[in-house]
Amino acid sequence: MPEKLPAKRQILSQILLSLAAGFVLLPLLGMARLAFDASLKGRPTEFHWLPQQFSLQPLFDVLNRPYQSVQFSHLLSNSLLVSLGAAGLAISLGLSLAYAFARFRFPGRQTGLFLLLLTAVLPPVAFMTPLYILLSLMHIRGTLLALILAYAAFGMPFCIWNMRAAFQSLPQDVEEAAFLDGASDWRTFVSISLPLSLPSIGVAGLVAFLTGYSEFALGWLFVEKADTVTLSMAIWAMVQSQYQGGAQPWSAVGAFALLIALPVVLVFVLLQNTLFNRFTYHQP
Repeated sequence: MPEKLPAKRQILSQILLSLAAGFVLLPLLGMARLAFDASLKGRPTEFHWLPQQFSLQPLFDVLNRPYQSVQFSHLLSNSLLVSLGAAGLAISLGLSLAYAFARFRFPGRQTGLFLLLLTAVLPPVAFMTPLYILLSLMHIRGTLLALILAYAAFGMPFCIWNMRAAFQSLPQDVEEAAFLDGASDWRTFVSISLPLSLPSIGVAGLVAFLTGYSEFALGWLFVEKADTVTLSMAIWAMVQSQYQGGAQPWSAVGAFALLIALPVVLVFVLLQNTLFNRFTYHQP
């Protein structure tokens, strides 16, 4: 059985954890309070634990047309298409490269890993100009495909590093046993290495999904029409309009933020009993 912490240390740990939880939960509570408070007409100046005038009308208003004339369902479909497409592209293209970095030794291997790490720590806005020129030359700059390619490029370095670590943790004896049984390199990768690394691949895909789902600064560079706006861009535009005297109340901003967070929460709930349990019990 694990040893119990001393009483003073346990109390201090509980206090620090409570402060950390409050730091995370208070903004969420404030957002929820805005979402259900129909009394807000301008910018909120006081903090309240509960809505002053509880109403579901802000949610219904946002579900109708939160951004100009674009419906919420259209914004949601754009965000899911971009984020899922970017995650799928980053995973599918990064798998072979991650496996090569994990299993083979070739000239330029360390340099390539360093360049990938350097790309991962640079902010996306650092690549605005080259991406603008490249996607304009490809004549796809104003499309959702441009966002998918851009977000996949930014998500791929982390995916490669994460999946490389997963492949490195696999015992080579398992793959060598498959080779002795007559399996080809491709068969061994698909039937042995890939299934055992699925939890780490899922984590990498989740991070790539969140990158495409939440990023907005880079997206504004490529978007030309309201039909290609995503949820993160729309809520940023709503907040900016509020500071400029917009017509929508702040309760609409809170309701919109709450609705945007729901798909992400749903993904974590679905992965809680599948991805993380598999990581606990199946990872060698």
